[in-house]
Amino acid sequence: MNRPLRKGVSPAHWSRRLTVVLFAFLLLLPHAALAADPQDAILKEIGVDEKPGAQVPLDLPFTDASGKAVRLGDYLRDGPVILTLNYYTCPMLCPLTFRGLAATMEEVKDLSPSKDYRVVTVSIDPAEIPEIVRAKANESHAMVPGLKDPDSRWPFLYGSAESIRRVTEAVGYRYLRVGTEFAHPSAQIVLSHGGKVSRYLYGFDIPPRDFKLALLEAADGKIGATSAENVILLYCFHYDPIGKKYSLVAMNVMKLAGAVTLVFLGGLLAVLWVRHGRSVTPGEKGE
Repeated sequence: MNRPLRKGVSPAHWSRRLTVVLFAFLLLLPHAALAADPQDAILKEIGVDEKPGAQVPLDLPFTDASGKAVRLGDYLRDGPVILTLNYYTCPMLCPLTFRGLAATMEEVKDLSPSKDYRVVTVSIDPAEIPEIVRAKANESHAMVPGLKDPDSRWPFLYGSAESIRRVTEAVGYRYLRVGTEFAHPSAQIVLSHGGKVSRYLYGFDIPPRDFKLALLEAADGKIGATSAENVILLYCFHYDPIGKKYSLVAMNVMKLAGAVTLVFLGGLLAVLWVRHGRSVTPGEKGE
């Protein structure tokens, strides 16, 4: 036998109430799940707040892999520089970053880290152990065959919490200590002459074209073997702030192609004119 409904309450009324309760439950369910997931709270704390044109403090004291006291500015005055922020006991992301960076450096053969640019790695861990720093530096340098004066061209630095805070805040790099490890983004900061932020490159597998163009842009095209080629590349490729990569500018390519065509036609006409002038005899001129 069916249980009778309470007097004065229609089945439609109960149906509406049940629908409201279920809808409220479904709305609250994802919020409860998010609140219970600590990974989401961590992800909100880490990231990059891009600061193009920002000045990296040059006076910050650090120690290099050989144990020598240095200033960050010692490596930034003659840019461009690829600044990486890592830590040397990182189990996964940082080793991938170093391997990917070394592979990209090898692919961009017309720019040399021994003379055209420098990589500077700064640890975000103020408790680094010198022996581990040295081992990580040696391991990374070995991935770039032919690198001259590696401790100068790709230094591995460590320092106090204050020095780390100032450099990371200057470039907008946010990270978080989680237990004995650090949660941090994978981003390399390209600095121009004197330590000013020029561009950010993301991921541990940077496309060689983006790597090269970012360095050329930071150096105003004044590195590498051919300045003319650099000017053409920077004219044809522009950085896309939404896609975070360099893209071909079709209009500029068309303009460049048009200019080349005009020069070619002008040269061809000049050659034809010279040949025609030489083929005309004095008697023909008099006629």
